[in-house]
Amino acid sequence: MAFVLILLLPVIGLVFWWYGRGATVTRACRWRLDRDAGPGHWQCVVCRATCDLPPGQAPRHCLRQAATDEHG
Repeated sequence: MAFVLILLLPVIGLVFWWYGRGATVTRACRWRLDRDAGPGHWQCVVCRATCDLPPGQAPRHCLRQAATDEHG
């Protein structure tokens, strides 16, 4: 029984890693679609980062570091 529990811990860790690897959006990132600027123009209302994506796609990564580098 202990052997099964020892094997179960890495499996649970892999599952969390697998589901969390595709998105780095944090609670502080709040993306809003800015239709006035274009059909796929997104802007974060927290850090003011912007990105342009094809229509129908939403940003999945936090660009906070890139935005602070630009604005100093």
